[in-house]
Amino acid sequence: MSSSAGPVGSLVGRRAEMRVLDELVGAVRGGRGGALVLRGEAGIGKSALLEHAQLAASGFRVLHGSGAEFESELPFAALHQLCRPADDHLTTLPIQHQDVLRVAFGLASGPPDPFRVGLATLELLAAAARERPLLCLVDDAQWLDAASAAALAFIARRVNTERLAMLFAVRVPSPARALDQLPALIVEQLSDDDARALLAAKTPALLDHQVRDRIVAEARGNPLALLQLPGVDGFAMAHTSSVPTRIERGFQARLVDLPTEARQLLTLASADPTGDPGLLWPAAQHLRIDVPAASAAATATGLVEFATRVRFCHPLARSAVYLAADADERRRAHQVLAQVTNPTLDPDRQTWHRARASSGPDEHVAAELEHSASRARARGGVVASAAFLERAAELSLDPVKRMARTLTAARAAFDAGTPHAAAGLLDTLENAGLTEPQHAEVDLLRGQIAFLRHGDGDGPAFMIRAGQRLSTVDPRRSRDCFLDALEMSFVVGRPSGVMDKVLDAARASAPAPRPPDILDALTLLTTQGHRAAVPLIRRVLDGADNPLWMRRPVLSAVVAANLWDPHISQAISESLMRAGRDSGAPLALRLGLAQVAFNAALAGDVGRAIEAIAEEGAIADATGGPAAYYGQLQLAAVRGRREEGLALIAEATEAATARGTEQLLATAYWTAAVLNNSLADYPAALAAARLATAHHDLAFTGFVLAELVEAAVRCGKHDTATTALEQLTERADASGTPTGLGIAACARGLVTGVEDHYRDAVEHLDQSPLLPYRARAHLVYGEWLRRQGRRKDGRAHLRTAHELLSGAGIEAFARRAANELRATGENVSNRSTRTHDQLTMQEVHIARFVATGATSNEVAARLFISPRTVDAHLRNIFRKLGITSRRQLRQLPNLVDRALDSGN
Repeated sequence: MSSSAGPVGSLVGRRAEMRVLDELVGAVRGGRGGALVLRGEAGIGKSALLEHAQLAASGFRVLHGSGAEFESELPFAALHQLCRPADDHLTTLPIQHQDVLRVAFGLASGPPDPFRVGLATLELLAAAARERPLLCLVDDAQWLDAASAAALAFIARRVNTERLAMLFAVRVPSPARALDQLPALIVEQLSDDDARALLAAKTPALLDHQVRDRIVAEARGNPLALLQLPGVDGFAMAHTSSVPTRIERGFQARLVDLPTEARQLLTLASADPTGDPGLLWPAAQHLRIDVPAASAAATATGLVEFATRVRFCHPLARSAVYLAADADERRRAHQVLAQVTNPTLDPDRQTWHRARASSGPDEHVAAELEHSASRARARGGVVASAAFLERAAELSLDPVKRMARTLTAARAAFDAGTPHAAAGLLDTLENAGLTEPQHAEVDLLRGQIAFLRHGDGDGPAFMIRAGQRLSTVDPRRSRDCFLDALEMSFVVGRPSGVMDKVLDAARASAPAPRPPDILDALTLLTTQGHRAAVPLIRRVLDGADNPLWMRRPVLSAVVAANLWDPHISQAISESLMRAGRDSGAPLALRLGLAQVAFNAALAGDVGRAIEAIAEEGAIADATGGPAAYYGQLQLAAVRGRREEGLALIAEATEAATARGTEQLLATAYWTAAVLNNSLADYPAALAAARLATAHHDLAFTGFVLAELVEAAVRCGKHDTATTALEQLTERADASGTPTGLGIAACARGLVTGVEDHYRDAVEHLDQSPLLPYRARAHLVYGEWLRRQGRRKDGRAHLRTAHELLSGAGIEAFARRAANELRATGENVSNRSTRTHDQLTMQEVHIARFVATGATSNEVAARLFISPRTVDAHLRNIFRKLGITSRRQLRQLPNLVDRALDSGN
């Protein structure tokens, strides 16, 4: 419903909004795409602004889509609706993109790849935009199905290099959705003067001033209300009614005198969100409606338009018609729509209509809904899968099947990221006659939900109880439940106290004949220490035929850190990478990339760490999750850039505090300790290291203890340093690795001032792949030698440290080494700028990948951006580096200092 007054496309009181839209359209004409979300209450004029944008976009191809209040369960329904007119470009896409979209739209069977749907759709829309500029208009976006919303948000963040604009209209208030991160324009209420102007322009009859003022007051600046209320008999409804409610009642008032068949036709149209006349007219014939007469009467109301697509004048009109029908009329409408829906081409929509047509339990429909849930999950529609299963449970006559379906629906809701919905479904099972395994499954799921609720500390208790329930009936599954609790505590970053509870419960549970497992190894670790536990930890991690890290990647990574063995950590990250790339599972791939980034930063491979962080961030963005902090923190600590590092640490600390994530908090403190040691701010390093060790983090306590020793020694806190050294030595000696032994020997040298300890550190760490620690051993040994008056001896070690550190881009420690070298009388030249220091993280990844011979399409698929965006980044890269070709990129030093490994 347009609220224009005056020239076509001119909306009363909307000059500022129209200017924003005109600028967006103009930018697209110039080759720069963009996206905008219009937010406002129902009837405020969002749809009219979409119409204005379409008028402004003359010469553009325009695609329409919309959410549907009663169809938010069907995965990718809105996305398919939007893209269907561009199907002629589908065959021009790479075959992998064609396959992804056909599976997502239910046009083909195959393995799901939901987090690549956005990229494939972007390529489809970009192909259409190459012919002429493209405008995508999505109304009622608050009702988009979750899969479509995620894909469209993904696309909207990547259109800046395309001749493509995306406009969304979102009714507020609405729950948090994927579109919340996009640029938004709030559509406010009209001023009283603008409201009077609109009313005068659109109301042909002269209104009494009192009546006009009353309408303006009732409408509260809402344009649609201004246009609807004068036609409502007795428009002055109770002021307690919301404006949208009064507008809906205004629309419903137009139905009062309609013939029965016209109302039936309108109800049918409102029950079919596709707006497809190919469904509406056959459904009307099933109800024996006189279509010409009924459609003429319905059209005369101004509520609907019957053309190539059935369109209501406003989304509120559609919902008003649907809600005006009684329950039997709505069920009858869905029943005939199910009859005319093709079961081969659109089985899920047919099932959806049949479910809405059911007035009571119907086992046949419930079984069909289960099949639809399976199809939805296969297409990546986990939210839809949960909705289908919940409805299946509601329609189940058999109580056993109803309980099983409810439990499955709760699991699906949790997997879909809606833990509150999952908890609500579990509540319905409270007094049901569940079997003991089902009780255990309920407890396990309740525990996982509690873990995700930051203020709920009952997660471990529920999951441990699940293991205890199964200790006699299924001992193996029982131990899996205990491990689930432990793994979940690390996944959410809140492991404090969980291990002791899990291990106590595991020891108290009924024993079963079995080989020792990780729970046994951790029991040894907590009761007898590292020396007793490390051999068993190694055996369990390696697992001849079934390595632990294939089943418990997060727990394995945490436990492996205790071994001081970078080779095992690398094997775990490469295994995760391969599994993630082979399966297309984003979580496994993100875990692998986060591990790669962390290990690379720990090893001083700054370029590799940047590359992995960039790719992990791209996948996080593609799947709608926050990027991981751990690799970024470690990289900041290694590089030693004060402002950049402290800003990231503050951001991570704030995020960790808000989420109650003590593991991230401990990592932030560890990062601060390393950074401040590198900057020679030893009091700050000591304070941070103390905070980090207070968390007793299972994974990185050994590394933090090394920072604590150095900071305490420099601050003259000998007792603190000695105590920390004892704890560090116990861990390092148990590992027996060059890395652990070398780091402990270096700390020992700082405490004792014995030269042999420094020599041991250098000797051990020369065999370690962790370059920063190898260089730091030379640095502290050189510092000690200079202070002993042995400048010549010290100079050799300081020179080695400086060369290693500056060559790797480990800046602050390199400056420490340079300052010490100058104190020995040696001139130190500034290090040459490394190539990646001039580029952003994403540009580093693109440059390194392109330099190995990758095409723009391959990089685009890797980083979930369009090839045109890759080319735009390459132009920036060439400009920054002063080069003009990919061949020159391959020849740059320090850019591609190693081939990409097979796992990457």
